[in-house]
Amino acid sequence: MGIKDIVGDLFSKRKKLEEGGGEKAVEKQIAMGKLTARQRILELLDDETFQEYDLFIEHAAKDFGMEKKELPGDGVITGTGKISGKPVCIYAQDFTVAGGSLGYMHAKKITKIMDHAIKMRIPLIGINDSGGARVQEGVNSLAGYGEIFYRNTKASGVIPQISVILGPCAGGAVYSPALTDFVFVVDNISKMFITGPQVIKTVLGEEISMEELGGAKVHSEITGNAHFFSNSEKECFDQIKKLVTFIPWNNTRRPLPFESKAPKQTYNLDSIIPSDPKEPYDIRDVIRAISDDSEFLEVQEMWARNIVVGFARIDGESVGYVANQPDVLAGVLDVDSSDKSARFIRFCDAFNIPVVTLVDLPGYLPGIDQEHAGVIRHGAKVLYAYSEATVPKITVILRKAYGGGYIAMNSKHLGADFVFAWPNAEIAVMGPEGAANIIFRKEIEEAADPEKMRQEKIEEYKLKFANPYVAAGKGYIDAVITPNETRKFLVHAIDVSKNKCEPKPDRKHGIPPF
Repeated sequence: MGIKDIVGDLFSKRKKLEEGGGEKAVEKQIAMGKLTARQRILELLDDETFQEYDLFIEHAAKDFGMEKKELPGDGVITGTGKISGKPVCIYAQDFTVAGGSLGYMHAKKITKIMDHAIKMRIPLIGINDSGGARVQEGVNSLAGYGEIFYRNTKASGVIPQISVILGPCAGGAVYSPALTDFVFVVDNISKMFITGPQVIKTVLGEEISMEELGGAKVHSEITGNAHFFSNSEKECFDQIKKLVTFIPWNNTRRPLPFESKAPKQTYNLDSIIPSDPKEPYDIRDVIRAISDDSEFLEVQEMWARNIVVGFARIDGESVGYVANQPDVLAGVLDVDSSDKSARFIRFCDAFNIPVVTLVDLPGYLPGIDQEHAGVIRHGAKVLYAYSEATVPKITVILRKAYGGGYIAMNSKHLGADFVFAWPNAEIAVMGPEGAANIIFRKEIEEAADPEKMRQEKIEEYKLKFANPYVAAGKGYIDAVITPNETRKFLVHAIDVSKNKCEPKPDRKHGIPPF
């Protein structure tokens, strides 16, 4: 056989394997409104950059007639490529091949590309579309999942890990995405659950659809397992491409800087926040008013909406925002918002992204439901995340900062590098009304006009305690600034803290309040 024949044979074998589960299986995949695994990879990566590995891998199943079946690539495509010029490792489960089920060699292909990502210090993207463990391979399938989870944990904080759910992801398979940094879901396509509808019906006698049990909206709005929600696969890939521009390749680098752009003039800090401290507003307008080109990539937008987290740029540099949302529950901290902010802070700290905190909250959410849900333990996660973080930490107190909320939102006492406050900021143990009722209770009760006396005492408390100058006088606030000075102060703070060095105690690791 000549060289031309050998090359022709190679191309023929390659073409057959690249067809996945065959024409009928591909048609069925497309009929479900889904792209094929190979189409997904090519859609996500820069043109002509995908290099596939292990195309000729064969499955290892030897029982139940499986030894007679051909499973191209064992149901998963792996390789490397680029997104916006940045190298990434990627794998995509192929539902057209045995339902994308995970067998021994399927798992080996995934762990091999994971090891490559860790060794090469580049981001890892996993596209999940699988019926779960391959029953015919027994414990080998379970072992495969364990090997993947182990590497997810090993890679955590070293390289960014992104999971994309584009089909079913059930049983033990859900734990790999849960261990990664960001999970992307698509409406009517993504399904994640530990126990399927059929098992629930058998055990509990309850009828429930996959969408109700673990659809994209469930994980975006209720569980908090998903970080980005979209209405189509294309929109999902656009979100991933945008995210990658804000984060570095690995934990030894910083995100690549962009050209500095002024915020759009449509956002005016003087008019965004109402003069009435009880009136709500959208904190995202403040973020856009101080960020480059008013661009903001929000993370977990649909869950725990009383806190806002996400990425933006200030003077071309990537920053992570953590901001109370007065438009939802007055911006209080509760169980879910504590988890959401703590996790985001830890990601930013692991990957050298400065954290900018915008404060406007009355404190932690009171109530028996929150206490029984463990608000103490969950709230402590925020304290731990801020205290442990060594990246530049900058805080701006916009309006209210009361009680434990003042401390938790990156106060000077938790190691903030810079704390600024607007002139109207109220910093106190509690709100002036509540404080006056406690401190001056007897005087108010005995006054000829109790309401008039109460108002006078409220103003007296504000003058003595609930303003930024008291805290500034003790060094807890570095500068009292006007709203329009905010961006200028943030630009300077980020610039001077680029070489921040804060050594940690000599220990194996801390023990956060998981």
